[in-house]
Amino acid sequence: MTDQTRNVLKREYKEKTHPPGVFQIKNRQNGKVFLGSSLNIEGSLNAHEFMLSSNSHRNQAMQADYTQFGAEAFSFNVLDVVKIKDEPGFQIEHELQTLEQLWLDELKPFGELGYNLNNKIRQA
Repeated sequence: MTDQTRNVLKREYKEKTHPPGVFQIKNRQNGKVFLGSSLNIEGSLNAHEFMLSSNSHRNQAMQADYTQFGAEAFSFNVLDVVKIKDEPGFQIEHELQTLEQLWLDELKPFGELGYNLNNKIRQA
């Protein structure tokens, strides 16, 4: 890859929009999920995947299962994206918080069902 190509790719990445929203990391072996949210979903999913693959994830239960079952047992999915509105008073943080609560209520990713330790999932 040439320096010029690398620079073009960097510029394109920086100019790309990074949507806010809610994501899940699912262990397909036992059905447990980790629910997260971010102002940059793709970046957060990449960070979680990297931490798990390098055995450095802060969620010890999920890291242990990832080590036991392997990468192929886990899926990384965007569940919902904040729809940006060009309206006075629109707040991304408020919209993201609402989506978080909806998904928390639906998936209940705690205890036997998931890896979340509490009902606060924001990573923004």
